Amino acid sequence: MSTLAASDSLLRHRPLMLYLGARTFSRFASQIAAVAVGWQVYDMTSSAFALGMIGLVQFIPTAVLVFVAGHAVDHFDRKRVVQLCQIAEGLTALFLAVGTFGGWLTVTQIFVAMTVVGIATSFESPAVAALLPSVVPEGTLQRATATSTGVAQLAMITGPAIGGFAYAVSPTLPYAIMAAFWLAGSLLIPLVQVARAAPKVETSEVDDLYSGLRFVRSNPAILGTISLDLFAVLLGGATALLPIYARDILHTGPWGLGVLRAAPAIGALAMTVLLARHAITSRVGLRMFQAVIVFGIATIVFALSWWLWLSVAALVIMGAADTVSVVIRFSLVQLATPDNMRGRVGAVNFLFINASNQLGQFESGVTAALFGAMPAAVLGGVGTVAVALLWMKLFPSLRKIERLE
Repeated sequence: MSTLAASDSLLRHRPLMLYLGARTFSRFASQIAAVAVGWQVYDMTSSAFALGMIGLVQFIPTAVLVFVAGHAVDHFDRKRVVQLCQIAEGLTALFLAVGTFGGWLTVTQIFVAMTVVGIATSFESPAVAALLPSVVPEGTLQRATATSTGVAQLAMITGPAIGGFAYAVSPTLPYAIMAAFWLAGSLLIPLVQVARAAPKVETSEVDDLYSGLRFVRSNPAILGTISLDLFAVLLGGATALLPIYARDILHTGPWGLGVLRAAPAIGALAMTVLLARHAITSRVGLRMFQAVIVFGIATIVFALSWWLWLSVAALVIMGAADTVSVVIRFSLVQLATPDNMRGRVGAVNFLFINASNQLGQFESGVTAALFGAMPAAVLGGVGTVAVALLWMKLFPSLRKIERLE
């Protein structure tokens, strides 16, 4: 079957389409939340540190529950886990909508609500990741991953724009949309048919909670892959500073913040369309390192930009480069992990991802509060490039991986 035909056949695979629908609704909601919560908190506090706290309160539940979440995903129905998490997220968004509409919502209550979302996400994300290999036909995981990433990027492109424009209409509206999207996803996920059920995990000992971590530590390629993402994105979390750039540096409003939030997803979508048609077939390890270096350089350009068009262009390149890394990383981890351990390994992977994204948001907020937004973003971009070069030396086996098999 040709590459083109293989990609098109995936889009006609009903279980994958339902899976993508549920995942995309959730992505829509989370991207709208990033704009609405970020703008509302900064508008209420004018504090870079408060922006960083949004990431921290979402990361703490992941760090605390990582092993419990992975254990649950491997021992219970993964679709049910996703559904319950999306219902909890939807109800939390409804609380934010009611509180904003009533005028009694405080910054502390927003942080509590985002903590609840963090708890739900810590279970939802490894469950969603573990489901994908069981939904798609064998031999199509890399293209399915690229397709899944691309569809999610559609939400990440339009989600921030929807969030920005909705907030400009009414601060209540984005939260109402989030609630509707999360609850819609919870209705779709039970309809997904799993072609290959995960083998039952009989053991339930406490020691089994940590088997995912032991598996990652014993596999240099997986350890190098997810730790690279951890430190590179942890340092390069300039997107956490977008509310500051939108209001104080580029002098735009909520609509401008929505455009900036959507820009990385535009680049990511373009790259995922390319990867869905033309899979990376050689030197995949080196390609991942190159993508991280490009991400760091684009971060530096964004950090120094005073023009909206240049900032958007840099963010587009960041999104495209990050997608190459995401597709390779996800495929490497999934292909190297037995299906009955995908939940626990996925939870460890999600901990690293959350650490990079949400602790990166906290790190960016703290450094911006100390040194200013531009110096903080520049330091992050330089650090990302440095980490990629160092990891090429520390994990030569990862750099030498030729293909995904």
